[in-house]
Amino acid sequence: MASAGFRRFWNSPVGPKTTHFWGPVSNSSLFISGMIDTQKPPEMISGNMTGALCVASMLLMRFAWMVQPRNYMLLGCHSCNVPIQLYQLSRWAQFHG
Repeated sequence: MASAGFRRFWNSPVGPKTTHFWGPVSNSSLFISGMIDTQKPPEMISGNMTGALCVASMLLMRFAWMVQPRNYMLLGCHSCNVPIQLYQLSRWAQFHG
């Protein structure tokens, strides 16, 4: 039974043989990088870049929801990235107040 489930996942349209799998895996680095950057001083934050990351992640969240088959991994990755980037943007805004 487990092997049949694994085979179904392996051969699915969003399985590890496709970019629909590896794209979100690599995009997870945005979230990890954002978490690490929360420990850095706010003067190192780029407001333009952080804002662009927020907008891009929001657009990609919509894309992940609208594309068929739905890409829940991509949606989850960018759903985690948006709050981190918004937090960074708030730190930047407070610093440059």
